[in-house]
Amino acid sequence: MAQIERLLENVTAGDPMSQWRWTHKTTVKIAAQLRRLDIRVGARTVARLLNKMRFSLRVNRKNISQASRSTRDQQFGRINRLRRLFCRQGDPIISVDAKKRELVGNFKNAGVKWERASTPVNDHDFRSLASGIALPYGIYDLQANRGSVFVGVSHETSAFAVHSISQWWKREGRPRYPDSQRLLILADTGGSNSATRGAWKDQIQERLCDELGLTVTVAHYPAGASKYNPVERRLFSQISRNWAAEPLTTYDKILKLIGNTVTATGLKVRAYLDRKDYPLKLKPSPARLKELKITRSKVLPKWNYTITPSTVK
Repeated sequence: MAQIERLLENVTAGDPMSQWRWTHKTTVKIAAQLRRLDIRVGARTVARLLNKMRFSLRVNRKNISQASRSTRDQQFGRINRLRRLFCRQGDPIISVDAKKRELVGNFKNAGVKWERASTPVNDHDFRSLASGIALPYGIYDLQANRGSVFVGVSHETSAFAVHSISQWWKREGRPRYPDSQRLLILADTGGSNSATRGAWKDQIQERLCDELGLTVTVAHYPAGASKYNPVERRLFSQISRNWAAEPLTTYDKILKLIGNTVTATGLKVRAYLDRKDYPLKLKPSPARLKELKITRSKVLPKWNYTITPSTVK
């Protein structure tokens, strides 16, 4: 099964709310690849092994436009090349995304747990009954198998997302990669780290490039393919499993449940509370966007770009 894990590493998607995974490769293709490694198995044996590894069969869903369909495989190839390049050079690769927003209070949380009696919770999930909201922004370090989650209390904005990455670099990234001046970020095409958001690029320029002296390369997963982003299956699914059926009554409890998340493969997670207020609808001016030191890739430039420091430190 370890050989199959390695073969499917870059073509595996996962549900952030569970441990189920899936891949777009067929069992016949996987069996053929294994035979090239002198592992003689058939498609049916591969199917049984995939089931043991918690891979699930899935039906087709009409959520990919014709425009993105022709470029999907091309972008996956681009991401895989970037991952190999940064790994080879010892530079950090992080997968980022925002987890589902949670109400803080005695509310029902999905999942089940082994207990003598069920925990009583509110019969309705009214926002007025909550003591606040929790906005977890996850950062998964692919090479170190470490997760960091910054729990916001106001709004999921680009400023919040990049501030989380900046704090990760200061607390964990720089000590872990002391000689690196480059960072690869894998992100979705929507949300606070959207490929079309000027505020996302502006914050990267200011907070990561100019303040920290990093050269940041960003690669976005195609629309409809966000579940292939490693943070979903490697970090969020494990957190959801760890706090299943636990009412998220306080921020301290949320941080503790996130920080206690571990796996048999060695994942460890740190959690931080960010009480800053991040106002909505703050956009950089067109003049500011023209000042960004951004170089777009020749391959799908909308989804692939590198931002460099304005001045050399």
